[in-house]
Amino acid sequence: MRVGIGTFAAAAAFLALLASSDAEATDTSNQCSVVAGEKLAATSAGAALLCSEVERAIASAAPGASYRVQIKVLSPSRLVAILVVNGRTLPEQHFAITDRELNRGAIERFAHLLALEVAKAAKP
Repeated sequence: MRVGIGTFAAAAAFLALLASSDAEATDTSNQCSVVAGEKLAATSAGAALLCSEVERAIASAAPGASYRVQIKVLSPSRLVAILVVNGRTLPEQHFAITDRELNRGAIERFAHLLALEVAKAAKP
């Protein structure tokens, strides 16, 4: 059986594509997810705002840090976050407002607090 250079090059390119796809699929750095986002009040602007504020705050406070954050909405006024920074799981971060539902300002404060924790954990 004779294999030409073109066939070999195509096979090599295909294998390289598979390897890069696997690496991208397993890359878990800098991800934010929200569980039970439907519990957020309409005035909070939702799960998308929650993740975008967290990502923005962390990028500002800890540029270059590798992190994952999972935010669980316990109620319209309570959140809990699980942070993994540089492969290390941090203690859960709880946030609540006792006199009203979460709003944009509260979400910004929560994001800032998470960013400070990521910055502390990312220091060598």
